[in-house]
Amino acid sequence: MQSAILDEAKAYPPHILVVDDDTRIRNLLKKFLGENGYMVTTAADAAEARRHLQALQFDLLVVDVMMPGEDGLSLTRGIRANNPVPILMLTAMGESRDRIQGLEIGVDDYMAKPFEPKELVLRIGSILRRAPPVDAPARHELRFGECRYDLARQKLSRSGIPVHLTAAEAELLRVLAQNAGKPVDRSLLAVGSEADSNPRTIDVQITRLRRKLEPDSRQPRYLQTVRGTGYMLRTDP
Repeated sequence: MQSAILDEAKAYPPHILVVDDDTRIRNLLKKFLGENGYMVTTAADAAEARRHLQALQFDLLVVDVMMPGEDGLSLTRGIRANNPVPILMLTAMGESRDRIQGLEIGVDDYMAKPFEPKELVLRIGSILRRAPPVDAPARHELRFGECRYDLARQKLSRSGIPVHLTAAEAELLRVLAQNAGKPVDRSLLAVGSEADSNPRTIDVQITRLRRKLEPDSRQPRYLQTVRGTGYMLRTDP
């Protein structure tokens, strides 16, 4: 599948947060946007979206209007109070009132459901080209002893040899790397970012990842446990 046109000035793939209570749509967008060169995190409701926004930096949000509890308009209004991140809103077909309200509170674009995923990708590319650049991370490669992690390509190597990561391990390391040096709550490390994920399964995945990162996985130096919170990835200077 043809990759989306990404801003060549960026040193890392744009990171998108998809907020929608429909599991099918979340999975579809995560797969389709991922195939088009984007990093994707998903949230099933406004509360989960806020947790992600506190821990991670995003280049664009795709937000559904109709969600149980706090709706997308309220979430967007709260985000706009202190965050200029571009937002594309998903609305029900024919709901012009929602679209007008969204534009009034600062969304950058909207699409009506049902939508064509390819058009969504084109709309996202257009928004990102217009948006002011987000500060890129100061480092594009993290080092842990003999290991190197490429933040842009999300690839791990050890002594120059590529290290295979399962999909779960890759997602886990991506989130930890984006927050290197800071504790990350287990709930934010739930692979797939689904509300019904069991955060305790992260402990098992951490153990497996330590075997690939640490000189001695029984005495972890880089992937450390933070009691009462979750885990933290430490790197070499």
